[in-house]
Amino acid sequence: MRRRHLLALVPALLAASAKADGLPRNVNHKAGVALDGYDSVAWFTEGRPRRGNPAFQAEHAGIAWHFASAAHLARFERDPAAHMPRFGGFCAFGVARGYKVDIDPEAWHIRNGVLYLNYDLGVQRQWLRDIDRQIARAEANWPRLAHA
Repeated sequence: MRRRHLLALVPALLAASAKADGLPRNVNHKAGVALDGYDSVAWFTEGRPRRGNPAFQAEHAGIAWHFASAAHLARFERDPAAHMPRFGGFCAFGVARGYKVDIDPEAWHIRNGVLYLNYDLGVQRQWLRDIDRQIARAEANWPRLAHA
């Protein structure tokens, strides 16, 4: 029961921190670095999450993005939209439910060339059970949530 109450606070805490730092709220970031420093290209090219290196950094959508290599940085710079996770890197299942929440980089899935991230592996299992319906719900909610 206590965990449920703590989880209910997470979206509000994320929103409060985003508003306080003045950085964009439509990208999941900590201290102005997207995806807590994970390389968004690695999920596509290596099939796994990988920490980025601040030496390979791009700025996009008002946020710094870190990459594991110069090749990943160049690939991102050629086509940022193709390598950004959907829903700004917030948990796709959470967005389908109407709120923004952080992710576990190990809970990811690429569908039709789009990277979706989830809160944890348990949430990801729920997401994948009816992914088409979940995507439709998340897409409907995202315009309202993107800048909230």
